[in-house]
This record gives sequence, C-alpha cells and structure tokens, in this order.
Amino acid sequence: MAEFTPEKSKQIALARLDLIHKWLEFRKKSTNKLQADYDFVKLHNTSNSHLFQILGKISRGSLHRWLVMLNGTEDYTKLLPQYKYSKIDEYRTVLTDEEIKIFMRLLLHPNRLSIGKATALTKYKLKEQGQSFIPTDITFRRYAKWFKNNNYDKWILARDGEKALSDKVEPYIKRDASLLEVGDILVADGHKLACQVINPFSGKPCRATLVGFLDWKSTALIGYEIMLEENTQCIASALRNAIINLDMIPKVVYQDNGRAFRAKYFTDDKGFTELGFQGLYSKLGIETVFARPYNARAKVIERFFKEFQEGFEKLLPSYVGSSIQNKPAYMMRNEKLHKSWHNEYISTIKETIKMIDMWLSFKNSQPCPNAPNKTIAEVLAERKTQNVDINTLDDLMLATEVKTIQRNGIRFLNCDYFDERLYGFKSKVLVKYNLFDLTKIKVFTTKGEYLCTAERVTETHPMAKLLGDVKDFEDYKQKIIKQRQLRKKTINSVKQYLSNKEVKFIEQKMDEPKEVEFKPRSNTVQTLFKNNSEKYEYLIKNNPQDGWIERFKQTKEYRLLYE
Repeated sequence: MAEFTPEKSKQIALARLDLIHKWLEFRKKSTNKLQADYDFVKLHNTSNSHLFQILGKISRGSLHRWLVMLNGTEDYTKLLPQYKYSKIDEYRTVLTDEEIKIFMRLLLHPNRLSIGKATALTKYKLKEQGQSFIPTDITFRRYAKWFKNNNYDKWILARDGEKALSDKVEPYIKRDASLLEVGDILVADGHKLACQVINPFSGKPCRATLVGFLDWKSTALIGYEIMLEENTQCIASALRNAIINLDMIPKVVYQDNGRAFRAKYFTDDKGFTELGFQGLYSKLGIETVFARPYNARAKVIERFFKEFQEGFEKLLPSYVGSSIQNKPAYMMRNEKLHKSWHNEYISTIKETIKMIDMWLSFKNSQPCPNAPNKTIAEVLAERKTQNVDINTLDDLMLATEVKTIQRNGIRFLNCDYFDERLYGFKSKVLVKYNLFDLTKIKVFTTKGEYLCTAERVTETHPMAKLLGDVKDFEDYKQKIIKQRQLRKKTINSVKQYLSNKEVKFIEQKMDEPKEVEFKPRSNTVQTLFKNNSEKYEYLIKNNPQDGWIERFKQTKEYRLLYE
C-alpha cells in the first residue's frame, strides 16, 4: 500500500520545484551569482505571488538545499516536507491515554457538557491525582475538535441519542415520487397548531391539533380534522374527509410507527393496531404501512406543516407560538405596548376551517415538486375519481355519546338536532358528526343501529305572520304542520292498543266537536270549549285552583291524553 501523503505536502513540494526553476532562470541573467541569489530571495519575500502564499518567506540556504535534494532530477516527491503526518484515525497530541480517557468520558456524557467544562473538570481530576504537567486548554480543545470531525457518529450517538444519529448522520434513501399516481399513498401525521381556536364544547380558547392526510404525489393536504381533545376517532375522521375530497380510496396509508403516532398526541399507551383502525382501513381496501422507529419517515408532510406554520399560523391574531422561544412579543412580560397593539380576536372552528381552506387554495396554486411544469392543483385534477359512496364511510366519522334525547331532539354544541324518527324516543344514543358540516348529525343506537340523520333546528321569527317575510311565515307554518302530524301519529298509534269501546270513547271525546259551557267564578265572562282537554288547558293557565281540574284528573280521558 502506498504511503499516505497529505494534499498540502504535495502542494508545497510542487511549489518548491516551480520556485527552483524560476531561481535558476533568474541566475542565468546575472554574472554575480551570489548577488543574484540575494536579489531573488528579496523579490520573492516582498511579492504577493501564488508561490509566496504557499511557501511564505524563504532564505538563500533553502534554495540551495532544495536543489541538492533534487539531485539533478525533476521528482517533486524529493521536496516533500519531512515531518510526519498523522492519518485519519490517528492524531498527534501530547495528551496521554489516561488524559484522553478522562476527557472523553466527560465529553461524551449524555448530559452534553461543553468542551470548556469538560476540559476544566479533566484538569481538576489530573491535579487531584498529583500530576505535575497539565496540558493547556487549547490542547484539549484541538483534540475534541479532531475527534468530533473524525468520529461524528460516535459524538452524536453518545451526546444526543439514536434518533439524532438517524436524523443527522445515517444516510437516507431518496424516493422518486414521480413514479406514483395521485391517491396511491397518503401520508398521515399531526400538527399542534401554534394559534388558538374557540373550543365549541367548552367555549374557551385552546390550541387544537390538526390531523392531516397528505397525497405524496401532489404534496397536497387532501383531508384533515381539527382535534380539540384526546379523541382517536379524529384520525379516522381525517381519512374520511380525505377520501371525500379525493373521491377515491387510497391504496396505501403511510404513517409513523403505530405506538409513536399515538403517543405523540395521546396520554395512554395503546398502539395503532390496538384501536381497531386497521380493521376499518382493511374494510375499505386500504393497506396500512408503518415507518420503522427512529427512521426519518414522511418528511414530505413535516415540510408541509413547517410551511403551514410560517405561511398561515403566524398571520393569525391568535398566534401564540409553538414554544416559549418563539412566543410573540405581546405574550412577553411587561410588553404593554405590544399588548395594546394586539388584536385579541380568536376564530371559531368554522372560521378556522374556512381560512385553512383558503390557504390551501393558495398552496395548491404553487408548482408541484414531483411534476415539472404543473401546479399542485393541476396534478390533483388529473386523478381518476371513483364516485365513492359517502354512506360507506360512516364508520370513519367522529363519535360521541349523548345521554338522553330531549323534546327538541339532541342537544349538541349548543344547538338542537331533530328528526321525526327521534320523536317519542327517549334513550341514550351515539352521535356521529363532522366538524366540517354541522348542519346535520347521524344518530345511532348504543348498539350501533342507524336511527336517522338529524338536522339542526333553526329558530323561528317571534311574530312571523305580522312582522316576518314570506320565508319566515312559511317556516312557521311548516313547523306547526309537523307538530300536528306528530301529535296525530301518536294518537293513531295509541288507538291500536285500545279496545273498540275505548276507541269509540276517545273518538267521542276527542274528534267530535262539543261545546262545553264554562262559567268563571267572576260571573262576568262566559267561555265555550270544544272539549274537556281545551277546558283543562285553559284552567291550568288562568285558574289552576278550580276544583274541576282535580275531578278531571280522576277520569280515564285524562289518563289517556296526559299520562
């Protein structure tokens, strides 16, 4: 094996050979060789030539010594510097093996001591051991610098750990995303928003988490879900939104290691494969792929979230920063001026989703990194849609438990949701919803049986007929009609449980108009009622102490109608 020669030594030897040639040419032009030597040395040492920058100042004796070393040849290797160079895995130092051992034990500690602190502790240890000669600080610092540059893998693993070794040192595989088609692979990950939103469940500001699915080919965020609290269904709901927007079932969902993905956002220690998602994905024909631990996976979506934070979150007035180091000035102590400038508006979930969609429209208008001369939106437009039936994706919707159905249906997010199927139903149910469309929710029994799709109940004009417009009056009329229909439905159902005699009794009392004369105690006004129920409701409101009420409550008619 050829002897190792540093590149700098070769450069010096070649420069010496060139300088010898120039010196010999200069001597030929002069009869006084001694004077010529001194003149040449002076010219070289006062110039700023390339040879001077390499060799520095020389003497007349150096020129003659180099000439003798050549011995009439042109072999530049004879002019190589004679001092010994250390190899890559060697380092010439005055430090002894014991000094290096003590120093490196401190320097490679996982608490990451600084070089200066490790040096001071090493020198103190050597003094304690009674050593008389203590190396200088620069000697330790040079050795630490050499060790870090030539053993960077050991340096990172010892001081920063395996993940840092994977992210900073180990080589990575470059993937050719141009070989993919839109919808082939969706990359899943989550991002803690650095801005606040109003939690619709509590009404208080909070930092939500955006769980997103990004198409690897187009680098577009296809679907996402806003996670307000620990809810594993957000992952499945985000996939549902992605499938709806993409209008096709992806072939593969690629995400972080199952347990790590969950541990990143949830406190318990269940892995992805223990939450039932794998079965949901398999039902749709989706293959789930998990990255290896400590593997630099799915950097494409991490780059997206970084751009999302810089280009979107920092523009919102509710931006609070992702850590203490990057908090905005108005959140700092004693920053009264910035607090007076700050706009304290915090958007709702609905407003946040609308703003995110607007930013995504801008993002999708940018060039696609995996398709030259095309924008992200143009790449998405080339996909082959599948006309996916949304009802088949109900298992991926968010789910929450509602205690009891009330008179106006289900109370959810400060709104009432009602459907005719809920009338007369009084039990616990499961509600599946989507934060992107809260105009309706899907209702299931606790056993998972589908009941109905309840729509949000709108409020009615207080005086629709007199003060409202045509739309207000029509809305009022339809609601009155619906009430009468439900009442009639209940009466007809009850009739089926009763005997013919009882049915005739009800028909006689309920259906046939009947005038009942009622004389109030004041003897000033006489009121006529069509039936006993109308009289009962009038008295309850205007004269609840009337003895007729108690007598009516003892009748079968009262029990059928009101109990």
